Amino acid sequence: MLQHIIGQARRAIDDFNMIDEGDKIAIGLSGGKDSLTLLHALYYLRKFYPKKFDIMAITIHPGSENFKTDELEKLCDKLGVEYIVYNSNISKVVFDIRKEKNPCSLCANMRRGMLNSIAIEHGCNKIALGHHSDDVMETLLMSLFLNGKIHTFAPVTYLSRSDVKTIRPFIYVSEKEIRAVAREQNFPVMEKCCKLDGYTKREYMKDLIKDLQKDIPKIKAHIMGAIKRSDIQGWNIQDNDKN
Repeated sequence: MLQHIIGQARRAIDDFNMIDEGDKIAIGLSGGKDSLTLLHALYYLRKFYPKKFDIMAITIHPGSENFKTDELEKLCDKLGVEYIVYNSNISKVVFDIRKEKNPCSLCANMRRGMLNSIAIEHGCNKIALGHHSDDVMETLLMSLFLNGKIHTFAPVTYLSRSDVKTIRPFIYVSEKEIRAVAREQNFPVMEKCCKLDGYTKREYMKDLIKDLQKDIPKIKAHIMGAIKRSDIQGWNIQDNDKN
């Protein structure tokens, strides 16, 4: 199963020119099943991919007492992957200082900014995130229903201010496949520590798609197909061939 995911990741990497010769890629390692599977996929892909690249892992510690990185440190040490833990006060800022009613956006922006800064400090020119195909679809519905826009994140995002690209090698991989691999490989998946886990708009969209799938079994394939055929920025494979 891991081999299948590596193959899907390679297809996405090739389709959207995610990796170049000599890249140093920072993997955002949250401790969840997605980032742990991504770490292993890129670790093994690096061994035979024709373009040589290096990887490291970065964890943004949110400041919660129950967020422990011991197992992640052991894993990276076992794989021989450089690993950085950045201790932040995100949890305190979001919940205690700002007291955000909808904290997910602020939390994500703070984590992203910190991850970008640390990656640059350690000589990385790319950042890899574990977003999968279900994330792509849920983001599309959130944008459509909540903001009135037909939009989702791109497979590759370029940040001109920092000259860093964010890549998402798992856009062709489903959450179900990742969950199966994480269980099969016995990855040290961390317990979720966010107090809002299970009560977010993303969870609502996830449940909505699941309900619709009962009557429309191919709905996920249809949504992904629509995204690929759309004019959403970054999703045209032919345009990526020109870059």
